[in-house]
Amino acid sequence: MTVVEDIKQRIDLVDVVSQTVKLKRTGKNYIGFCPFHSNTKTPAFVVFPDSQTWRCFGQCNEGGDLFGYVMKRDNLDFQETLKQLADKAGVTLKPQTQADKKQDQERDILLDIMEASVAFYRQQMLETIPGKKALDYLHQRGLTDETIKIWGLGYAPDGWSHLLDHLLAKGYTRELILQAGMLSQGDDGRVYDRFRDRLMFPIRSMYGKMAGFGGRVLNPNDVPKYLNSPATELFDKGRLLYGLDQARATMRTESQAVIVEGYMDVIGLHQAGFTNAVSPMGTALTEAHFQLIKKLTSNIILALDPDAAGQNATLRGLETARKAMDQGEQLDFNSRGLLRIERYLKADIRVTTLPEGKDPDEVVLDNPDAWKKIVAEAKPVVSHVMDNLAEGQDLADPKVKRTIAEQVLPLIEDVGSAVEREAYRQRLSSLIRVDVRSLQMKASIVSHDRRKRSRTPEEQADVNLRQSINLAAKNRPLEEFTLKYLVLAPESLYLIDRFLAQFDLEALNLEDFQEGDMKHLLTLVKESLFQTEYESSDFVEMNLGDEFELPQISPAEEQSLTDAQSKLFKDRLRSILRLRKNHIEDRLRDIHYLQNETEEKTYSSEEANLLYLDLIENRRKVDQAMISPESGGSGKVRNIPGIYSTGRRYDGSNEK
Repeated sequence: MTVVEDIKQRIDLVDVVSQTVKLKRTGKNYIGFCPFHSNTKTPAFVVFPDSQTWRCFGQCNEGGDLFGYVMKRDNLDFQETLKQLADKAGVTLKPQTQADKKQDQERDILLDIMEASVAFYRQQMLETIPGKKALDYLHQRGLTDETIKIWGLGYAPDGWSHLLDHLLAKGYTRELILQAGMLSQGDDGRVYDRFRDRLMFPIRSMYGKMAGFGGRVLNPNDVPKYLNSPATELFDKGRLLYGLDQARATMRTESQAVIVEGYMDVIGLHQAGFTNAVSPMGTALTEAHFQLIKKLTSNIILALDPDAAGQNATLRGLETARKAMDQGEQLDFNSRGLLRIERYLKADIRVTTLPEGKDPDEVVLDNPDAWKKIVAEAKPVVSHVMDNLAEGQDLADPKVKRTIAEQVLPLIEDVGSAVEREAYRQRLSSLIRVDVRSLQMKASIVSHDRRKRSRTPEEQADVNLRQSINLAAKNRPLEEFTLKYLVLAPESLYLIDRFLAQFDLEALNLEDFQEGDMKHLLTLVKESLFQTEYESSDFVEMNLGDEFELPQISPAEEQSLTDAQSKLFKDRLRSILRLRKNHIEDRLRDIHYLQNETEEKTYSSEEANLLYLDLIENRRKVDQAMISPESGGSGKVRNIPGIYSTGRRYDGSNEK
């Protein structure tokens, strides 16, 4: 994780903007008057918490991320902003040492080892006789060949050194293979394959980088049933969720995440079209797991297995959450920690009840509609606890009433909303048939006892830190790829701008980049072209700053940096065009949001239509550029009826 990413994970853009701008929540976003131009009639400044970005739809017509906002607000350059935000976030800035560079290089090799292992296990499953049993098992569980390919499933052969020998032959050292977690080491110092005769599940980070493996036994007599990679620089199961790389897009668009218990549950649900499912890896749910999901959606559903192991996993997860979030006092019921997480992260966490004896992948394989119903009927945590405590109890027994009330009332007091607390008291009153005034009196005693216990400064600092939940910009990989080579060959900017001009597109500019550090790099590249004292690439390197490092490239890549016919140059053009198209699509969604989901209308209908058509025209130009041979396209125009019709109006109708 870079320093910039670390800072953005710790500081919430909404909190920063709220210091100087009065924001009003409208739907999922916030709107207010732009602080950068005079305007007191129409609120045109929008902060998008999910993407941690902002945009002015008025006179400024600018936008960006946390760094861009602070730079513009305080009139600072990037280095000054970096220092200010690092101090605020408690992040230490330090120059990258040779040891740091060596560590980064080793990390890249570890990632290569993991990817090579994925390919090896897949080849073993598809092309060897022993591997056929793994493939047969997956088919028996209802998975298709396409699904197996998408998830990169494979087979670890039975033996002590099959993977080791394969990786050594590819030139990797024994030490780094061990460091990647692919080997185990005995007391005598000898190493051997960690995974043997197992079905292999590659585990990736939120953004798709390999982190580790999960291995399931195929011989029922083997133990343990599931074996994960050990803790490594890449693999921390308390901070990873299986399937999050494949689920994050749906989580964001559908604004819902479903947590299940096993790898097969996740894969089966995705195959059936329910692509918002993830799972922990044989561990309790942690605060870090919830933070990962909260970056994508506030609506979280726990759908864990109903058997004994599933119930225990649920309790373990809630217990871990309680320990992570609580103030230190003894609690009667471990669901309370989950409510604390819900409150601090401003999330909506619900719990499902699954059919007895069936896992989610079995449910969805039998009847997808049944799964929809299960998710739709998920209950808030307090309601789930109430119903579970009351099930099978004699609710006429005064002692049962007291026991349920004593366990549920502390949970109700942990709910953030006063309206919700009152609703839960009314529901509890009806459930155990006790006057709600008695419950209110008991609740006031619970609340008084809680106020007597205060947080220590250290605990309060932890709470403040947990409230900073950020989301990296979706364009970050494209921005990094574009700037990676541009800082090495600033002169290639002339070729890029010339290409864009052919299609009546604006030259590459700061508005193409959402991230503050990327804007800083482009500014540095442009400055290098306007000075005459040094070679442009030397100027960039001298002024890059300690927090940035020039990427290492091969001689072949270096020769093709300014070659307009090279594949690398064409890839850079396509990266820029994708950036442009993403920005256009975001603007179109923003206009729809501002006109249809907010109380204040930023634009008149006529203005919205004109802006909409202008964006559509720009998108047409970008698409033309993307299909051109110069950017690696086929050169063939695909006629898609209706998309570029100039008669289309913003409201969706067509002029006759």
